[in-house]
Amino acid sequence: MSAEDFQKKVTISDPIAVEETEIECGGSSSSTGVASQSLVLLRRLLEIQERRAQAYAKLKRGFSEYVESNDEALYQKLCSEITAEFNECSKQVREMETLFLNPEVGRSDLAQLLSDIQTQEKQKLHLTVTIQVLKKAGRPSERMLTHENCKFKKPMQHECVHLHEITEDAGTEEAEADAEFDNALKEAIRGVQDAVTCINEYLEDVRYEIAALEAD
Repeated sequence: MSAEDFQKKVTISDPIAVEETEIECGGSSSSTGVASQSLVLLRRLLEIQERRAQAYAKLKRGFSEYVESNDEALYQKLCSEITAEFNECSKQVREMETLFLNPEVGRSDLAQLLSDIQTQEKQKLHLTVTIQVLKKAGRPSERMLTHENCKFKKPMQHECVHLHEITEDAGTEEAEADAEFDNALKEAIRGVQDAVTCINEYLEDVRYEIAALEAD
């Protein structure tokens, strides 16, 4: 499976394009109050974030098993499940944004907070897949060569098409390719770490808001 095919397997649909439908919130704002409705939604957001964390853990385990077993069918099934889970989480958060923007609720600040979380989650997922694609491919100098296109004169002798790679500036080209690979991997890892930091900061704001609503 090529790197491009792998990256296509785990993706998240543009959350803005997801159809937004009304969700049940345990009662209307007129009966439970705006504060109560906001509290319900924010608690639900934390539950969704926990689902995302579990999905990432499942994806990580599945990728490790795929690298070892190369079981394509099993991994395709896992990727389909992970994609569905991330898209469902995204859909629910967008629905919450819509409710916070409702004039009866009037919490555009919380809607923006959820939007910021969504942006970072999308970036985190993209870079997580990038990391796995790179790890699957491996450093250029460590990739195994195949001899499918070589010419075999005798059972134990062949004209290797890779021979020129050893004799024609291969060392410099290989070193440059390895450097590009290492930089891409480090950049993706750093990007995931930055996204996680941002998400955790946003979630601290969510918990602070929850505590304030509970105190009222």
